Amino acid sequence: MDKLTADDLIYGYINGIFPMADSDGTLYWYAPDPRAIIPIHTYKPAKSLRPILNRNQFEIRINTAFTEVMQSCSKPRSEDDSVWISDEIINAYTELHHMGLAHSVETYIDGRLVGGLYGVSLGAAFFGESMFHRVSNASKVAFHHLILILRQQKFILLDTQFINDNVRRYGAIEIPKADYLKQLKMALRHKARFTDATSEKV
Repeated sequence: MDKLTADDLIYGYINGIFPMADSDGTLYWYAPDPRAIIPIHTYKPAKSLRPILNRNQFEIRINTAFTEVMQSCSKPRSEDDSVWISDEIINAYTELHHMGLAHSVETYIDGRLVGGLYGVSLGAAFFGESMFHRVSNASKVAFHHLILILRQQKFILLDTQFINDNVRRYGAIEIPKADYLKQLKMALRHKARFTDATSEKV
């Protein structure tokens, strides 16, 4: 396969597949069955997070450090952690970002990037890719703000691909691939803009 491009990513997402890199950089496309999604309107912040939100500890920014967020997400979190975000993937998603279709939600303390997440927006679907944190709760606050944006802009689908303990804490569930593709088709028929009218300290 030739170098991964933004057009490849768009084609993949509208067909329910997404790329991940192996340790040697080889790209593979995945379509999990079952598929993990997070119901946008049933998410509730954990009780332990509510005091953090009330303290306005973090400044939220949108799309101001997209590539840096991706680079931070690409770092292994432990010695046993596998890395699936290659330079080729970062370059392709950055291209998608410049097209207005890939986005980052970032958390800052005193002007320093301390956490965030990124994903892809097509129609009324948002495909969450990865998140990172350098201080406690930084990625949780970024995710909370993501949900606020998706609700505000009337997104229909939040795809989180694979189920794991991290996404379970945000309310992720598994659905059959066939059901996911139906939801995806419906979400792609609707229009929603990933824009933030609520930027503030959170």
